[in-house]
Amino acid sequence: MRKHLLTSTAAMLLALTGSAFAGMDEAKQFLDAEIGDLSTLSRADQEKEMQWFIDAAKPFAGMDIKVASETLTTHEYESKTLAAAFTAITGIKVTHDLIGEGDVVEKLQTQMQTGENIYDAYVNDSDLIGTHWRYQQARSLTKWMANEGKDVTNPMLDLDDFIGLSFTTAPDGDLYQLPDQQFANLYWFRYDWFNDEKNKADFKAKYGYDLGVPVNWSAYEDIAEFFTGREIDGKKVYGHMDYGKKDPSLGWRFTDAWLSMAGNGDKGLPNGLPVDEWGIKVDENSRPVGSCVARGGDTNGPAAVYSIQKYLHWIKAYAPAAAEGMTFSESGPVPAQGEIAQQMFMYTAFTADMVKDGLPVVNEDGTPKWRFAPSPHGVYWKDGMKLGYQDVGSWTLMKSTPDDRAKAAWLYAQFVTSKTVDVKKSHVGLTLTRESTIQDKSFTERAPKLGGLIEFYRSPARVQWSPTGTNVPDYPKLAQLWWQAIGDASSGAKTAQEAMNSLCEEQEKVMARIERSGIQGDIGPKLAEEHDLEYWNKDAVAKGNLAPQLKIENEKEKPLTVNYDELVKSWQK
Repeated sequence: MRKHLLTSTAAMLLALTGSAFAGMDEAKQFLDAEIGDLSTLSRADQEKEMQWFIDAAKPFAGMDIKVASETLTTHEYESKTLAAAFTAITGIKVTHDLIGEGDVVEKLQTQMQTGENIYDAYVNDSDLIGTHWRYQQARSLTKWMANEGKDVTNPMLDLDDFIGLSFTTAPDGDLYQLPDQQFANLYWFRYDWFNDEKNKADFKAKYGYDLGVPVNWSAYEDIAEFFTGREIDGKKVYGHMDYGKKDPSLGWRFTDAWLSMAGNGDKGLPNGLPVDEWGIKVDENSRPVGSCVARGGDTNGPAAVYSIQKYLHWIKAYAPAAAEGMTFSESGPVPAQGEIAQQMFMYTAFTADMVKDGLPVVNEDGTPKWRFAPSPHGVYWKDGMKLGYQDVGSWTLMKSTPDDRAKAAWLYAQFVTSKTVDVKKSHVGLTLTRESTIQDKSFTERAPKLGGLIEFYRSPARVQWSPTGTNVPDYPKLAQLWWQAIGDASSGAKTAQEAMNSLCEEQEKVMARIERSGIQGDIGPKLAEEHDLEYWNKDAVAKGNLAPQLKIENEKEKPLTVNYDELVKSWQK
């Protein structure tokens, strides 16, 4: 991959934004200084796309717009570099605010409740797709692009090139959000330790099978036990890493598909139907009918309880003692410090921080000593289920935003996701959204230094990783219940079963309030009658479904591992 002289970029953008002119001269300067050959488009097509933006933006020249996203490396690049370039090229002045993830949701909720136009566009997680569809306060982009927004929709946008459109499409078939950045939650392990001959021999002697990437939780547990307390390079190491402090970030640890990895919910991609990985069941009209087993849901079913029990056992037995008191952000850097053998649940958004020169987990030639691989699954998991979480921050236009401001913001959203800039942006943030970018030769060249990230995104396995789906009727209200309920289990105040009973009951209280209000109309919750687990399991089986499953008496299944290099070869075939 050719190296780019980024030092000139800041000076170039300063000069551009200070200019009274907007047009192709500014676009060419941007392409020369910032993009170069890091684009899937030829230079001629880059200029063609920029000319379209210049022409489409003319009615909005001089307008000031405000957009918001959470603080991620990708969005920092957009805010600091691409927003300035867009302003210089189009004459539309963009303030791209970087705020906390919770603040994005709070501003969005306030705009929904008051109708006040706080921001002209938001990058918010596609986890809110069920919320946006049911409250009908976000614009359907399908209708927008065909009607009011037709004159500002880029003919080179190429929607089919986005790998996450199924995550931002509602049950009505309309697209409500445009993906801007994506990252998955994968299994992370020390490739060098797993390939060490003594480690391999000792593991085989103790457990009777080969040390490798665990396919199931049973093998993960054996590997965690094997490495915990083992001395490597003069240090005692740990077989697992996690976090457990009762804090809002604990909620993400579980809503981000932990239960699905255990085998909660039904088969179905991108999400289980009729029961999803939150344990929420919907009827044939996508109306949520319950969360507890008593209403046919699965939030407190055997698979969900097993998932919490495993989480609690592993963090106590195999992680550093400090992990139980850590938040998400505190635990994130720990594996890079060189004392962790594997982690079940690693966000690929950390990739850039895990490959920095000089880290104990990076070789002298810059290649990582670790790899990403598909996550192992629990004993309740079946083929056809999702296997993990994918975060998809996506552009969302609210109906309360005036049309002219929404049009200007839509131009900016398309600019920062355009084929002209996407390869460069993806190299900066490593949050891949376009198939053409994933297949770009520059990523083939960089792949050896990214620990399997590119191999994963080019693999058929990636479809099993997906965000929260459309069964969740009000993500902001329901998501905040999780950290409080599971925090009680983490602290020891409740058993796993008691915590999940409490969680499903609280979720149903919220759904009942939405049902009584009628605010979501005939696509809002309609709670079902209550019966026992056996009743609902029999009903599910009769209809060809799974959830809620009955308890499996022996939850320690036969452990299974796979050789990482053989796995990658099988994808390439």
